[in-house]
Amino acid sequence: MTEQVSARDLFRSAYENRYTWDKNFPGYSADIILQQGDETFTGTVRVNPNLSVDVSGIDNEQAKSDVLNQLREIAIHRVRRSFEETHGKNTFEYGDTDADGGVEILIGGKASGDRYKIRNNEVSLVHRHIHGVVVTINTASSHDTGAGYLSHRYDSVYHDGKTGEPQGGLSQFEDNYAQVGDYWLLTDRTIRTEADGKITTTQYGFSNVKLLQPVAV
Repeated sequence: MTEQVSARDLFRSAYENRYTWDKNFPGYSADIILQQGDETFTGTVRVNPNLSVDVSGIDNEQAKSDVLNQLREIAIHRVRRSFEETHGKNTFEYGDTDADGGVEILIGGKASGDRYKIRNNEVSLVHRHIHGVVVTINTASSHDTGAGYLSHRYDSVYHDGKTGEPQGGLSQFEDNYAQVGDYWLLTDRTIRTEADGKITTTQYGFSNVKLLQPVAV
């Protein structure tokens, strides 16, 4: 009889299957077109080697802030951290198994109360407590880069950590990427948010995407 893989090992395998940037990531620049409802904003963006973000050419402060927040969120998810560094203080046990093969992983220890689902060696659900807010992310499809996966279509919803009340409605994302040199970089993101019976669509389009040249020493 084959020994069952531990919940920790199953989760670790999916964690290490995520696409991340290596330590030689040089940063990149791009042109941005942001469409929010009937408004359109254009400018340029720069993600630096240290993963800080710069946005120029967009005078509208809210639009500029939206672009900064999206790029920072993307960069944070590309950071390469070891499994032990991120989850070394957690424990893992199996929960339920879905009809589609998704396996629930229940977290104890430092991140007690969090849970995930693993399907096809990918994290298909994230349910985390972050600073008094609970975020739940369901992933429907992904991109295979050959060096790890990137989420393609997914949705997210936030709830108050104490009351369970929803915050901000359901947001549906679609992300697309292109390989530039040795790195996969976002080319467009569409977000459809439904709240209070209204649907708003925001599109971030990135073109002229170029890796930065390393600074000569």
